[in-house]
Amino acid sequence: MRFGVAFGEEQPLVIDMAQDTEQSQTVKAILGLRGMILSGRLQPGNRVREQLLVDELGVSRTPARAAIIHVCKQGLIETQPSGGYTVVRFSEDDVFDAIQLRGTLEGMSARRAAERGAPPRLIEAMRFCLDELDIIVDRLRDNFDPTDYDQCNERFHQLLRKAGQSPMIERSIDHVIELPFAASGAFVNILSTQKDAARDILLVSQDQHRSIVDAIEKREGARAEALTIEHSRSSWKYLQLTMNSDKPILQLIGEVMANADNTKADLTS
Repeated sequence: MRFGVAFGEEQPLVIDMAQDTEQSQTVKAILGLRGMILSGRLQPGNRVREQLLVDELGVSRTPARAAIIHVCKQGLIETQPSGGYTVVRFSEDDVFDAIQLRGTLEGMSARRAAERGAPPRLIEAMRFCLDELDIIVDRLRDNFDPTDYDQCNERFHQLLRKAGQSPMIERSIDHVIELPFAASGAFVNILSTQKDAARDILLVSQDQHRSIVDAIEKREGARAEALTIEHSRSSWKYLQLTMNSDKPILQLIGEVMANADNTKADLTS
């Protein structure tokens, strides 16, 4: 009887270990596939096959398939009408459209927050975030390292999405910001060569943050929405500066995705 209990207790452990191994292989496959795309190993228009990941990365077919689906959601590859996947051809217009879409959805969330009345705890949390951002932005005058700004700014936008109290809008925004260039402040961390211009944009963005929270508190829905949409144009300005850096767009996207991964890891740690 005791042997049966012991055996029963050990079995889930074996299953968990198998799951961990598969998850580890999936992460390896995702990073490997992204690396092949962003390094230029896979060019725009090239087909992406499971067997390639199996052969090149040493993973099994199930993690390879999961990686392809995940990277497709991130916008680096796309499905073809005839079946299969190919590497996406990015244009500057694609990037601007993604930013505009995110701004429109966040604007809807801000309007809902104002019209429905955002929970006081979320308003308080947003204002606390803004106080932190004030300190960070002021510090950027002497030392331009926007990592702290990026993390705190992302927390503010998460709170703004929560304040809208609309799971549908939240899910839609979560889907959009999976794109490597659509997240709020996505380009901030790669503007080290244009510090003065980037700092000026951050100062304006911070003023917009406060105006958005003020509009939500005063229950001014149309104003909150308009301010939030206008605020998303800060990302356009970052993008315009970035496009002047003479880097290939896939390299820029790679840097943005690496920064986004680091920010998510810091926020969840």
